[in-house]
Amino acid sequence: MRSDAHDQAAGLRRLLARSMSRVVTVIGARDGLGATSIVVNLAAVLAHSGKDVLVLDENLSHDNVANTLALKSRYDLLNVVRGDKTWQEVMLRSAQGVRVLPVARAMQSLPKLDETQREQLLESLSAAAKDTDVVLVDAARAGHSVCASLSGDEPLLLVLNATASGITESYALLKQMAMHNGRQAFDIVVNKVGSEREALAVFDNMSLVARVHLQVRLEYLGYIPVDEKLKRATQLGRPVIEAFPAAQASYAMREIAQGLLRAPGAADEGHDALGNVMQRLMRQARPANNRMATLT
Repeated sequence: MRSDAHDQAAGLRRLLARSMSRVVTVIGARDGLGATSIVVNLAAVLAHSGKDVLVLDENLSHDNVANTLALKSRYDLLNVVRGDKTWQEVMLRSAQGVRVLPVARAMQSLPKLDETQREQLLESLSAAAKDTDVVLVDAARAGHSVCASLSGDEPLLLVLNATASGITESYALLKQMAMHNGRQAFDIVVNKVGSEREALAVFDNMSLVARVHLQVRLEYLGYIPVDEKLKRATQLGRPVIEAFPAAQASYAMREIAQGLLRAPGAADEGHDALGNVMQRLMRQARPANNRMATLT
């Protein structure tokens, strides 16, 4: 068993040898806090700047990335895993040139997949992300994200809604990921605030509590102001930076995108982020008896 696992890991490393994508997982404590909106708009900003962007859409809700961009998703990665479709056939592409791969059902089915299907999943993800500059993951909510649980040193962006319930729910998610996933650092975007001063006040309080009680480090990445144009752009099925490029929310999205690319661990530093994520995904997918065998 140990030899098979070693061979699989070696094969995957070779498969991903030329993959130097920057992987950023974006998560909210629940639906409605703005994580998907931020993924959609960051992807559009990065695509406009010349980056090749892939979004892994891990949400099954109606307000997921595909539906937000008015894309029709008939098939997904699970169809690829089952051999019904190729990954090229299920890939969606927005008007902005952003590629969107629906992965929610495949990730939820991960424990039930056999070895051949797991290899098909990993190879499809790797092939889809080949030569991609940035991979954005719109993580499933309520702690059900496989991608977020696999995130190690790669950036994980938590969207913090500045309401009492949003703050409470976000802290609970921070605690869960710190205790169960070993996550020690989070990037924070404060959403739906009136000013940066308000955003920083919310962030500073959360950062202090997280540092004292959870021993985790929070980094402030920016804020999204309350902006009716952002809501209107969503209704139009378009990113706000395209529909209303001069809107306050558009400027905020550009600042956050620049912060992501400036953050430590960027792909141009030689860190194979996608390869690391995929290797952890492979370990997670392996049946329990195989995992035990690798420990003995």
